[in-house]
Amino acid sequence: MTRVHAWLVLVIPAMFAALVGHAISGQDKYTLQVPNGLAFSEFKGYEDWQTVSVSQTEEAFALILANPIMIDAYRAGAPGNGKPFPDGAKMAKIHWKPETSAEAPAPTKVAGALRDVDFMVRDSKRFADSGNWGYAQFNYDDATDTFKPEGEGADCGFACHTIVQAKDYVFTAYPKR
Repeated sequence: MTRVHAWLVLVIPAMFAALVGHAISGQDKYTLQVPNGLAFSEFKGYEDWQTVSVSQTEEAFALILANPIMIDAYRAGAPGNGKPFPDGAKMAKIHWKPETSAEAPAPTKVAGALRDVDFMVRDSKRFADSGNWGYAQFNYDDATDTFKPEGEGADCGFACHTIVQAKDYVFTAYPKR
């Protein structure tokens, strides 16, 4: 066997194994970014943030989470105290499709399949043209176990949030605990 042939016999299977291993390991959501917008990686660790509130529509249940900067601002009375949320405040909103629990003793709707994860970050320098907030939505595909960015640009959620401009563009209040 020649040196080149022996090298190919070793290298090609190793490369194939690496590619298959990467495909099996699934998508790294933290590599995604909305085109010309926010990156999923800007919200790394959002799964461990504190709960602000929950919401429900016909199509989805949502859990709204906030980073410590935003939680501290809420506790200080923002936005009702007349002060905006500070730069660095971040929110995540996780949507699930509702389904009926098979185990609950009474008819109970629970979170079913993951639908999407939405993010907001306050940064008055980066997002001065969108109320000082940047927005992103990442839709989840259960069949492929992958996320896909929705829209383009960090201002993709701004139009919807203008109706709560007086609340610093934030829909979700921090309810009494």
